[in-house]
Amino acid sequence: MQALEKTMINTNWTTILIVVLIGIIVVLKSTDAERLKGFFFAFFTKSFIEKEVEEERTYFRFFNALLFLFSISVLSLVLLLFLANTNYNFTFDKGCYFKILLVVFLYFLFKSLIELAISKLFFIQKDVQFYLVSKAAYFYALCFWLFILFTITFFSKLSPFVLYFCTVFLFFVRFILQVFHNKKLIFSKLFYFILYICTLEIAPLLILFKLML
Repeated sequence: MQALEKTMINTNWTTILIVVLIGIIVVLKSTDAERLKGFFFAFFTKSFIEKEVEEERTYFRFFNALLFLFSISVLSLVLLLFLANTNYNFTFDKGCYFKILLVVFLYFLFKSLIELAISKLFFIQKDVQFYLVSKAAYFYALCFWLFILFTITFFSKLSPFVLYFCTVFLFFVRFILQVFHNKKLIFSKLFYFILYICTLEIAPLLILFKLML
């Protein structure tokens, strides 16, 4: 693999998108600055997640919907940069970006709906609520950090491979925190947790990557 040269990146649409994403952060801050701060530091503040669980906020509120849009937009940018470096079928342009954004959006939307449906179908909302909220909070925190790293990479000579390494590392930290803070639930239902990971986490990703690559 070879790092992208700056001349291979169309900076116009990417710069506009970065500005739009900064605008989303500004709107989020004006809507609820405390929650924005809480999600940004979610890796370090379990108490914030516990508060979110207690208040039982829905995914369909304006703040949550905008935060979800911001997160999948950032993740799609990082994914596009990786694919443009490793696959000749992808170029770093807005056409490929919006295709990836659509796939990422549908993946997370359907996965969230399936998780919600399963929890209601088997009457386990209370049991898995902290797990689901913490998973979402860590994902949002991860995407905030990725946005900073991507912006630094885009406007500097920092190698994209630093961004890739940090992305893998942050996802690993997210997984470890999920297991650690939900260990009682996970180890009491270990078989179902492994089944969940394989069915709703790993299998869809493998299918997506196979289709993309």
